[in-house]
Amino acid sequence: MKRVYSSFSLIAVHHAKNVLQAEGIDSIVKNEILSSAMGELPPAECQAEVWVPEPDAQRAEIVLKEAFTSKGGAAWTCGSCGETSEPQFTQCWCCLRPRPSSGR
Repeated sequence: MKRVYSSFSLIAVHHAKNVLQAEGIDSIVKNEILSSAMGELPPAECQAEVWVPEPDAQRAEIVLKEAFTSKGGAAWTCGSCGETSEPQFTQCWCCLRPRPSSGR
């Protein structure tokens, strides 16, 4: 097993696990409850971690890098309600309509 992601945020760790699961990569979360020991243990040792089987590690790192890297691009405007959303969103936050394929 190899660690491919760690964070103090359990939400981010479980999001990473879900991203990997969606790509068909098995993973486990370790150190979920160590945050309560911070102060007694060094903070870096208290991060929750995502681990994957060694053969999947390189692919998992690539998948997570793509998932956690800003998508860039320009904000887009919903054609239905006119609200503006940042480029990483695939649907309008206001009316929930999908982003047009042109990205605008």
